[in-house]
Amino acid sequence: MRRAVLAVLGVVLLIAVALAALLVMLPAGAAEKFPPAPFAKGGRGGFAPSPAATRWRAELTRQAHAQWGLDAPVPALAAQVHQESGWRADAVSRVGAQGMAQFMPATARWWCDLHRLSATDCRPANPRWALRALVGYDRWLWDRLAAAGNPSDRLWATLRSYNGGLGHWQAESRLAAGPLRTHIDAACGRARRAPGHCPENLGYPRRILFDLQPRYSTWGAVWSVPAE
Repeated sequence: MRRAVLAVLGVVLLIAVALAALLVMLPAGAAEKFPPAPFAKGGRGGFAPSPAATRWRAELTRQAHAQWGLDAPVPALAAQVHQESGWRADAVSRVGAQGMAQFMPATARWWCDLHRLSATDCRPANPRWALRALVGYDRWLWDRLAAAGNPSDRLWATLRSYNGGLGHWQAESRLAAGPLRTHIDAACGRARRAPGHCPENLGYPRRILFDLQPRYSTWGAVWSVPAE
């Protein structure tokens, strides 16, 4: 009997040690966003799209081509979905942003009113709705950012505006020392935006275009953005 008890205790101890080791291996904040990670090792650049990303690739590409044309920045848009929600339709952030596109409820209502969608058709948690809205909102911002400069800077400004608001970018651009992306980025926090929000807002396009976009390079043309 004593031998059996010791054996059980040994198994429990091994399980506890294994769980502790697993927790140590997790990167900081790994469980805070939207697990599981949307990529697995094995594809181009050492990563391959997750099943969820692969499942929605055709829909994202269709929406991108419909709203941006055949030269749509599909890899950048895919990287943005990756950043926003990890391709999880049920993702809900701490502040209430919903779905793959992580629209706040007020933004979703505004977008639906703009396109005369009924409450029934306004569904941020629906993947097709979310992908169409993300692509469409990016295009809406892009059309209002002609003053942002060349296409790569304009895309950068589009992503910053998606994350932090078009009005903030426009106000800061008026105070910037010059028209270049680096000038406007340097003016972050000098208008109405709280300076404490700048690290996240400036890091948003950087992570999407530099870190994540190359992982989707087989999905279309990668938009090159010069490093600062």
